[in-house]
Amino acid sequence: MTAPVKTPKEFVFAAVANERRGIASLIESLDDSQLATESLCTGWDVKTVAAHLVSVFADGFWGFQVAAVRYAGIHRGIDALARRRAQSPAADIAGALRNGADHELSPPVSGPLSGLTDVLVHGGDIRIPLGLPFEPDPELVALSLDFLTGRRALAFVPFGRLRGICLRADDIDRSWGKGAEVFGPARALMMTACGRDANLHQLDGPGLPLLRNRLTGFRDRS
Repeated sequence: MTAPVKTPKEFVFAAVANERRGIASLIESLDDSQLATESLCTGWDVKTVAAHLVSVFADGFWGFQVAAVRYAGIHRGIDALARRRAQSPAADIAGALRNGADHELSPPVSGPLSGLTDVLVHGGDIRIPLGLPFEPDPELVALSLDFLTGRRALAFVPFGRLRGICLRADDIDRSWGKGAEVFGPARALMMTACGRDANLHQLDGPGLPLLRNRLTGFRDRS
């Protein structure tokens, strides 16, 4: 297992802003059929995923907590906030995402890498089902995997999903965790760690059957 890289917050915030702007431009380019396409984030179409990315900074950490109380659960609260924002025109959602791109997100406990991971994974949730290229910067994906395999990612990776598994990125020569190996592109490892099975065909290794079985037992929205 390679050691996590310590990265300045300013670098992470700039990367998040760049990803938000890219997704805003993408949303502006999609037609109604594409916006209504089911994303990789269970229960959300492409437009709702984009609306959630706005909600992340517009409603914020404490807005999520209030919604969690109101809707009897954090995931239900996040879902309600995203669906409400998704009622706006796509152009307004894209505009809000671009205007708020520089918002610096660093929630208690999870820190700035949670925001980076959120926007990278949701970028895949949008692009992959649309058949669009999903090629995030491997350096950023490695930072997200540092986060996802650490102790602060409970809202992203349910406890036990990656236990006894070593993730090895064969495109950037990095690995995370100990146990039966699963290897492939870093972006595929990131998406799979977050519960998406669309990239399983890009992975291999003795730990893959175990990881595949665990995905069916941990269905979540992150």
